[in-house]
Amino acid sequence: MNEMIESIGNRTISIVLSFLDICMSAVITLSMVFNKKTYNSATFSVLIHQIYYTAVEILPLFIAVSVFLGTLTMGILFQTLKQFGLDQYLGNILVGFAITELSPFVTVLLLALRSSSAINTEIAVMKVNRELDTLKAFQIDAGRYLFLPRILNGMISLVLLNGLFSIILITSGLLFSQLLFGMGLNTYSRLLANSVHLSDSIILAIKCMTFGFFITFIPILSGLRTSYDLTSIPVSVLHGMIRVFIAIISIEVLSLIARFF
Repeated sequence: MNEMIESIGNRTISIVLSFLDICMSAVITLSMVFNKKTYNSATFSVLIHQIYYTAVEILPLFIAVSVFLGTLTMGILFQTLKQFGLDQYLGNILVGFAITELSPFVTVLLLALRSSSAINTEIAVMKVNRELDTLKAFQIDAGRYLFLPRILNGMISLVLLNGLFSIILITSGLLFSQLLFGMGLNTYSRLLANSVHLSDSIILAIKCMTFGFFITFIPILSGLRTSYDLTSIPVSVLHGMIRVFIAIISIEVLSLIARFF
């Protein structure tokens, strides 16, 4: 019994210390992000390449998934509203649920599955191959050259792709509003405009940038903590992705709390 309690206590302490370590590292990294002195030509060059890889190359797949999920979600949502006679809440539900909650959540999941694991693997392989040590030997700042561009890329790409997904959702909503409710473009636009609140827009923007920050920052941190053993790479990626999804869920819960309070 004592051994079980001790094991649970040690595990709890380990989780708390790991969380605090991530928070401290995040604060330090954020200070770099908002410090213009950390930027140089190499940073912007890598940033452009990363944005192309993350936000441009994924566009065909992202648009296809967005159209499928957007059409399916809007169809189910609008049909349910019509069935229960709740069409007067159409604008509030479309903005409050589809655009503010569904769009960033789906976007961050797609980016996390594609980019977070790739970043984690990339940094872990560089650690095992001692490429990071080589950069340090040549006095090249890995933070500016490797880490900062990837974190900025995550924040920018997620905001842009979330905007694209939101446009697809709005377009799908217009289609179903005409089919199910006979609603014209002007009426639909007025409903949306009346349902948009500044506080929701601010929370959405902050949430998207926070999502983008952590789905790149956590894989980088996990990759840096990889040992020099080659077999530690898949373990590092697994642990990193678990932390990424925990962060996504935590941010989503906090954003919901912020909206209602």
